[in-house]
Amino acid sequence: MADGSTATVDGTRGEGASAPPSEQAPGVTDDGRTEDAPAAEQQPGDGTDAADRAGEPNRAPGGIPCPELHSGDKLAARYRLEECLTRLDGFSSWRAVDEKLRRAVGVHLLPADHPRARNVLSAARSAALLGDPRFVQVLDAVEENELVHVVHEWVPDGITLADLLETGPLAAHEAYQLVVQLSQALSAAHREGLAHLQLSPTSVLRTASGQYRIRGLAVGAALRGVTSDHPQRDDTEAIGALLYAALTQRWPYQEDAFGLPGIGALSGGSPIAPDQVRAGVHRGLSDLAMRALVNHGATASREEQPCANVEDLAKAVAALPRIRPPEQAYAAPPAYPGSSAGRPASGAPGGAGGPVTAVGTPPALPGRTGRMLKWGVSALLIAALGLGSWQVSESLLRNDDSTDNTPVQQAEAPQNGQGGEPLSIVDAVAIDPEGNGSENPETVPRAFDDDPDSFWYTQNYYGDPRFGRLKPGVGLVLDLGKEQAVGGVTVSFEGRTSAELLAAPASTSTMPTSYDSFRKTAEATGSELDFAAGERPLTTRYLLVWLTELPQATDGNYRGRITEIQVSS
Repeated sequence: MADGSTATVDGTRGEGASAPPSEQAPGVTDDGRTEDAPAAEQQPGDGTDAADRAGEPNRAPGGIPCPELHSGDKLAARYRLEECLTRLDGFSSWRAVDEKLRRAVGVHLLPADHPRARNVLSAARSAALLGDPRFVQVLDAVEENELVHVVHEWVPDGITLADLLETGPLAAHEAYQLVVQLSQALSAAHREGLAHLQLSPTSVLRTASGQYRIRGLAVGAALRGVTSDHPQRDDTEAIGALLYAALTQRWPYQEDAFGLPGIGALSGGSPIAPDQVRAGVHRGLSDLAMRALVNHGATASREEQPCANVEDLAKAVAALPRIRPPEQAYAAPPAYPGSSAGRPASGAPGGAGGPVTAVGTPPALPGRTGRMLKWGVSALLIAALGLGSWQVSESLLRNDDSTDNTPVQQAEAPQNGQGGEPLSIVDAVAIDPEGNGSENPETVPRAFDDDPDSFWYTQNYYGDPRFGRLKPGVGLVLDLGKEQAVGGVTVSFEGRTSAELLAAPASTSTMPTSYDSFRKTAEATGSELDFAAGERPLTTRYLLVWLTELPQATDGNYRGRITEIQVSS
């Protein structure tokens, strides 16, 4: 950050001292609550500390008192304070209402002459510039009337990881999604020079859609004066600790923290591997947690090197076989009245003997009524088959006439992106020219999860397939992990969609987030976009799938869906 704020990845130091995650003081989460704060500092319900209850002003280092504000007070004639959540170290955190946009927000407040006020402002403004929807967004950072206030997004449906772990460890699929999303998000932040330094079970939220979001990027550390000489290593270790806790419901250090019991004495300076703490833990995730946690070259299997930074961790996660959610158990249909479902079989304890009808089988209809019903059902089936065949043939003819799949570069290699070895997509981000990050970022991984039944989808637009004439398009930026020779790309859509495939120049080292940073490679209209490089593969690290016209949904609006993206060498 411009002024050397504490939460950067270049090791700049501020006024505080660094500490490992197990020894850090209680951090401030982005909804204002402290992380594992001692009982004397925070009581549930009132958000005040011992000094407030004693009638003494809470003071920052240097004797600066917390601002004297109350529920109902307004900031910038816009933000109405509702509830004080924390009052600590000379600053306070509130739940508030943005009366202009009529939405809930969170607010951090501290005096302008607070010793950390400059760093807090700088950290908040840098985090706001990142604009990554995987982080809880900073909406405003202002100094006014001798007060500094930082306004951030409120996530009403978010549940902290700490709360999730109260009921037990996460399933392997959920723990996998946790480490995938956290490593990709922090890797993107580190590329922009930002670190978190306060990552904990209370700073990670899981939304109702299954997306994990991180709050307090840079700001939480600046509020508490936390610094580090090796911020990338600290954030990597923090993700490893969260994965460890998700797998075991234990904190991987000696002391209890965040409502989780510690593991006690460490073995050779390192925690015991998760799969040795609890039976049934996924071995690959267990090893991954150890690789993120261990600092001196030793891991659970002693076959892989530790992850020195979050980018290494993201690559290690991408190398794991994808862990899918368990299939839903089949629920048997309810038994018909008069059937033997629920009765004990012949010879079973309590059974009455006699023949037993198959579970859930309805009794046959007798005589003429049964025969008439059979003939009626047969006639309906024949009619339905005939109508379906006619509709299919009409659809095929219509597609032949209307599909305009005309790539800029003609395909010379095998179709469907399968001309060579598959290339992994290690990260992807949804972008749009308005920069509001609202194109359902939580569903982005579904566009390349090898499951054609899942998809990433855009917002709903009305009145025109060209995004309601509100914007020229939206898309997904794909990160292949490194500069590679791309031989083929296939993008599958749901419905007739117009789209372009673009590539960043080979020299691009950081993920571009604007359309102008890419060069068009292919375009198509239909249910699929195919690109084949032929004898001269395309060399790039970043690809952009850009949608320009959307199909119409059954409810009359326009919405784009990408069901699968495949990239090959």
